[in-house]
Amino acid sequence: MDLKALQSSLEQIEAERGIPKEKIIETIKDALAAAYKKDYGKKGQIIRANFNLKTGEAVFSQIKIVVDESMLKPEIPEEISDTEEQKTRFNPEHHIMIDEARKIKKDAQPGEELTFPLENKKDYGRIASQTAKQVIIQKIREAEKQSIYEEFKNRQGEIISGIVQRIENGNVFIDLGRTIAVLPRDEQIKGERYRIGERVKALLFLVEESPRGINLFLSRSHPKLLSQLFKMEVPEISGGIVEIKSIAREAGSRSKIAVASNQEGIDPVGSCVGQKGIRVNTVISELGGEKIDIIEWSEDPAKFISNAISPAKVVDVEIKEKTREAKVIVDEDQLSLAIGKAGQNVRLAAKLTGWKLDIRSREGKSVAKATEEGEVEGEGIIENV
Repeated sequence: MDLKALQSSLEQIEAERGIPKEKIIETIKDALAAAYKKDYGKKGQIIRANFNLKTGEAVFSQIKIVVDESMLKPEIPEEISDTEEQKTRFNPEHHIMIDEARKIKKDAQPGEELTFPLENKKDYGRIASQTAKQVIIQKIREAEKQSIYEEFKNRQGEIISGIVQRIENGNVFIDLGRTIAVLPRDEQIKGERYRIGERVKALLFLVEESPRGINLFLSRSHPKLLSQLFKMEVPEISGGIVEIKSIAREAGSRSKIAVASNQEGIDPVGSCVGQKGIRVNTVISELGGEKIDIIEWSEDPAKFISNAISPAKVVDVEIKEKTREAKVIVDEDQLSLAIGKAGQNVRLAAKLTGWKLDIRSREGKSVAKATEEGEVEGEGIIENV
């Protein structure tokens, strides 16, 4: 056996597939044990192999489980109870009675495993070799699957990028290098088009382990994508100086983001906008031109609601704490701005603040209402469609 070549192959698999070398060696041991059992073993035997990577030597052993009478099914059962069903038939290749076990090991206990050395063999038949190959392939696939799962499970909630591999039924399949992720139709930004070979950034929002493999789901419409993009562009957010308090998003159209400063003298809105708008424009560009309103968060609900209605100027805000309802008074010329096209501005403001908002004119007439879930109604909505 060329041990140097084997060592090099193990290191290559570890680097390319992310499988620890120790797991690959365990796989080789399982394959050797399977090959040995195929050619030289008996039915019911538990065979284990120990492989020394430095010398290339393989040592085989048979495992027997220590049992007593209470663990075995009777030879001729009169009636099989549920307890009897859980018991096992004695197999001399698989089991060893406790009295025999204690002749070998004085303190042997039921359920314990005893190891018996087997004669080493060097020649294996074609079927045994195929069995060993299948075991290695299967085990490496399982180890690779587990490695991929652990890597991406730890990255859930992060932005990752990949290359568009193919598009099927509106779903975009993205090559991440070690595996393929899917960007479902429902998680895409409305109106965006994707080209094969294009690099795409998206939020990894769900990692699932299934019998068929690891499923990775991406999103371009999730609100958290917005917060992660700002975290990447704004050092004050990644450093904890500025905090994103809430987000309301209608992907591809418009979003509102409420920010607050945890350090005196730091302007949270200015930090997110950046000099000449460079930071927010980078985020807007990544989202295909989606409009973003950056709002200063406030502990005072009236002030926060007033900020959230921006760009409209608010005259007054009357709040009801118990029902979390607020009447927002604006001038006549500010009504359309406060409501927004098809009620979008007031809808996003209600989602952002978590308050039911009632937009009213100075005369007290209600022109639009929005719930914290984003449902909007009112005669002012039709005028703004």
